[in-house]
Amino acid sequence: MDLNRFLSARSGQRLAAALVPRLLQAVLVALLVGTLCFFMTRMLPGDMAYRIAAGRYGYDMVTTEAALAVRDELGLDRPWFMALSEWWSRLLHLDLGVSQVSSQPVLAEIAHQLGPTLRLSLLAMALSLLVGPTLGVLAGLHPGRWLDRATLALSVGLRALPSFLLGLILVLLFSVQLGALPAAGHGDHGGILLPALTLALGLAAVSCRVARDAMVQVRQSAYFAFALTKGLSPAQALARHGLRNVAAPVTAYLGVQLVMLVEGVVLVETIFAWPGIGHALVHAIFGRDVPMIQGTALVLGLMFVLFNALVDAACAFLDPRGRA
Repeated sequence: MDLNRFLSARSGQRLAAALVPRLLQAVLVALLVGTLCFFMTRMLPGDMAYRIAAGRYGYDMVTTEAALAVRDELGLDRPWFMALSEWWSRLLHLDLGVSQVSSQPVLAEIAHQLGPTLRLSLLAMALSLLVGPTLGVLAGLHPGRWLDRATLALSVGLRALPSFLLGLILVLLFSVQLGALPAAGHGDHGGILLPALTLALGLAAVSCRVARDAMVQVRQSAYFAFALTKGLSPAQALARHGLRNVAAPVTAYLGVQLVMLVEGVVLVETIFAWPGIGHALVHAIFGRDVPMIQGTALVLGLMFVLFNALVDAACAFLDPRGRA
């Protein structure tokens, strides 16, 4: 009984030691992202009241009287420190405020947009893990041969292409030339494939090389050679001893890929008119909708923290030595 209590207390201490840094990171991300968005939005050129009025009534309907009414309604003439302290106070109460354009709660707007962004991100990550590590393992089994050289050239080419250019190429190929997929929108299930593929190819280009290098190291390791001398076939040795050791560095690198994924979501959703958080963030910037900018950027930052925590947990599962 005493041993079970000791092990339970030890597990609780390890869990707390893992969660506390992530919670502190989430708090710092919330404060830093919200504050930076506040100041960067105020530094943008143009009159904020006119921009907000244009977002509400349309650019053709904006008048001086409408802009003045918006300025008085939202208190845009208040000192900046009062507006920022009000946002901090609301954040402590888990209230992100109200959109200055739509007059809807920011949390309600984000809750409506979060689902499409998560679907797009998860599908892109799944496609990248299906394509990249698979090609990387095959290339690492035969380093220096044609597949290794071909995947290297393909990876370099895909990483050199900006995501907006890669998306336009895919639209020209699959939508204009072949007519197989819709170019934009979300009216049918096929609408998610091109934006997901745009994100996935850039991610797969990097994970392919990570998996290839890990596979080369596994093939040169003593435990892999010993598995072959025991009489296991190369396929059996790969399945029992190779794939898990390849998966550990690929999973660890997902933390770096998440940065590219969060950055790419904003641009790709705008290109393909996908109704997610990234698309809403771009429209909020054009409309100078400060609460919406702060809220969407905050959610993207917290998604990054959450996904990194999941990556750490997956790495600990794959490599038990890190739990000691």
